[in-house]
Amino acid sequence: MGTDNRHIVVIAFQYSVVVKGIERKLADSGYRVTLLKEDFDRLEAHLKSPELFILYLPTDIVTDRGKLKLLSNMSEKINSSGGCMILIGDSKFHDELIAELPILHGEKWLNRPVDVSALPMTIEEALKGSVKNAALKKILIVDDDPSYARMVSEWIKGTYQTFIVTAGMQAITFLLKHEVDLILLDYEMPVVDGPQVLQMLRQEEATSHIPVIFLTGVGTREGVQRVMELKPEGYVLKSTTRADLLLYLQEKLS
Repeated sequence: MGTDNRHIVVIAFQYSVVVKGIERKLADSGYRVTLLKEDFDRLEAHLKSPELFILYLPTDIVTDRGKLKLLSNMSEKINSSGGCMILIGDSKFHDELIAELPILHGEKWLNRPVDVSALPMTIEEALKGSVKNAALKKILIVDDDPSYARMVSEWIKGTYQTFIVTAGMQAITFLLKHEVDLILLDYEMPVVDGPQVLQMLRQEEATSHIPVIFLTGVGTREGVQRVMELKPEGYVLKSTTRADLLLYLQEKLS
C-alpha cells in the first residue's frame, strides 16, 4: 500500500515549530495528515479512518494530572478503534509514563529531539508491527505491580499480543471493549482482587468464556489449593521462568 493511501492524525498537546516540521515531512512523504492541536474533541470524528496516530507529548505529561487523564482517555479510544500509536516525548519520563498508563506499553516511542527525516521509516515499522500483532492471540495481563506486568509482557510479546492493566476494575472496563484469548490475573490485588474479578467475568456473558490463569506468589500446597478452588483455567507462580511460562501458555492456547 502506498503512503498516499495512509491517513495519519498528529495530536499535539503543545504546538511548535517541530510539530509543524513533522506535519510538513509527512505531507511531503505522501501521507494524508490531520493535525489536532488542543481541539481534541475532534478525535472521535477521526477514529475510524486513520491507521496511525502520532502523539506529540508535553514536557509536563507525568506531572500534570489533567493532561495525563486526557492522554489516558485518548489512548483508550485509539486502542479501541484498532489504531496504533507513535509517542514522541522526553526519554526521562518514558518509564514513569508507562507505569502510569500501562495501555501504552508496546507502542512505538521516539525521544525528543526527534529526527524528522527518519519518521516515515518509523511509521512503516509501526504499521507493519500492527499488522503482525493483529494475527497473534491476545493476552491481557492484570497485575497491580506495573514492573512485573511489563516483564511478563516483554517475555511473551512477539508470540502473543499483550495488553496491560493494573487494577481489577480496569480489567473489567477493558474487557467490555476488547476481545482477548486469555487473561493472566494477579490473585492478590488491592480494592478488587483476582477472585472478585474472576467472579465478575463469569457473571458477564461476553466474558464468561475467556480462560483465566491466576498469577500467584504463593507456592504452598494450601495456597495453591485455595487458588484452584475457584476453578480457573490454571495458575502460574510468579517465580516461574520465561521458558516455562511460554510453554504453559502454548499448552493452554493450543
